[in-house]
Amino acid sequence: MAAKDEPIIIKKYANRRLYNTGTSTYVTLEDLADMVKKGEEFTVQDAKTGDDITHPVLTQIIFELENKDGQNMLPIPFLRQLIAFYGDQIQMIVPSFLEQSMIAFSKEQERFREQMKGALGKSPLDMMKIATPIKALEEQTRRNMEMFQNAMRLFTPFPPAGSNGSSAPPAEPARKEGSEKPDDLQELKEQIAAMQRKLDTMS
Repeated sequence: MAAKDEPIIIKKYANRRLYNTGTSTYVTLEDLADMVKKGEEFTVQDAKTGDDITHPVLTQIIFELENKDGQNMLPIPFLRQLIAFYGDQIQMIVPSFLEQSMIAFSKEQERFREQMKGALGKSPLDMMKIATPIKALEEQTRRNMEMFQNAMRLFTPFPPAGSNGSSAPPAEPARKEGSEKPDDLQELKEQIAAMQRKLDTMS
């Protein structure tokens, strides 16, 4: 049995059943979703091989939740953009960006939750006070995405193949690829650091 500070081990069997070794009971994906909401740490292991399969199981939970009526949170444009990142050279910084964005949002959502609790049964004016910081957060998110998109352009400084026609000159004079990479990576790091500082100011 795992120690208190260690994550609970969930074993997944060939018949797709999930077994919580902490409680010695079989559980469902919905039970695992509740554990996540309660902040309970767990890892999912393949019962036969012992491989860590936490990532695909959590992804499956999101898939199940997204297919419930009225529960889908991931907008189609976001899903399309996320799919487009797979296999792209920018893919390596997407997880870090999404993780930091969610951390910042999590810090803010506690404050919003308390404000909403306090505003229940209050006047429309009180409700407007809640809408103001939410709009500010949305605006900050838009600005962060713009910075992220600017950072992504550093990895694609050249026009796509086949667009070498003479109709439009390049935005910048061509530079040697070898001399460009270090400067671009440094600039990317600075932009990511700036994004992080902006996210931190929201807490």
